[in-house]
Amino acid sequence: MNRKDDHIQFALAQSTISNDFDHVRLTHHAFPETNLEEVNLTTSLFNRTFPYPFYINAMTGGSQQAGILNQRFAKLAKHFQIPMATGSVSAAIKDPQLTKTFTVIREVYKEGFIIGNLGAGQTVANAKKVISLLQANALQIHVNPVQEIVMPEGDKDFKGWLASIESIRQAIDIPLIVKEVGFGMSATSLKQLSAIGVRYVDVAGKGGTNFSIIENQRRNQPLTSFNDWGQSTVESLIAAQPFKKLNIISSGGIRQPLDVIKSLVLGAKMVGLSGYFLHLITRHTDEEAIQQIQNFIEELKLIMLLLGKKDIASLPTAEYTFRS
Repeated sequence: MNRKDDHIQFALAQSTISNDFDHVRLTHHAFPETNLEEVNLTTSLFNRTFPYPFYINAMTGGSQQAGILNQRFAKLAKHFQIPMATGSVSAAIKDPQLTKTFTVIREVYKEGFIIGNLGAGQTVANAKKVISLLQANALQIHVNPVQEIVMPEGDKDFKGWLASIESIRQAIDIPLIVKEVGFGMSATSLKQLSAIGVRYVDVAGKGGTNFSIIENQRRNQPLTSFNDWGQSTVESLIAAQPFKKLNIISSGGIRQPLDVIKSLVLGAKMVGLSGYFLHLITRHTDEEAIQQIQNFIEELKLIMLLLGKKDIASLPTAEYTFRS
């Protein structure tokens, strides 16, 4: 089976019942002093305005099955006018026959905000290829040392990643996002990224799809030391709070509207969902998925109403407690 198809199959088999978002308790006040009609979910990021504070985060591409999924993801993104990130486009750079599995996103969502994706350590030339291929509005560089270590065919040379990211940032004229893949961002990592001029970071913490477990399922001799590696999304968001120059994106274990709101309270500017959307379109028709997302949006508004917050920008002032 294609490695990308393996990832889809094993990701769908995983289920996250509990994670650190359950240890964040939003403080309830009995007098919200607002009404539902006043609640506005409009969100600003990348010098753009979007109707909602969430988007479809990087997942797949590079196989025929992945191409079909990307087409359906793009339809949902278009319906709600939210951004969409591709999976790693390196597969199409290596094999141009796979290009269609990524470009179908732009074909469906012609006017959309599309985020291309490429692994760390790539060249400026390849970054520009991805941008050109997708007419990308932003570029996401994923950093995945844990996944690479456990992946049977993975890389074991991580030297020069920061220098590569800095070179790409300097060479492109669209926003650059640096994204983990489910193991979180420490304060040290955030400081390193800030120092090289990165301004958008997706902390992508532990708590959702676990790529160590996925890659171990593809190994003859599992490396189980890494199955519980890393920081949670909540821990990463708290670590990021002092870095005022960084625009933080929350992803990793976002299961429900409450997790989105908690992310925004903890300082995220926007929230990326992957597993949620993958399960949604594999279990529902497009019409059912649209209704599910509409319900998701309505619940976001109700939570904000109860918090007495009329807009996304005011959420970081909400009170909360975190019990680790």
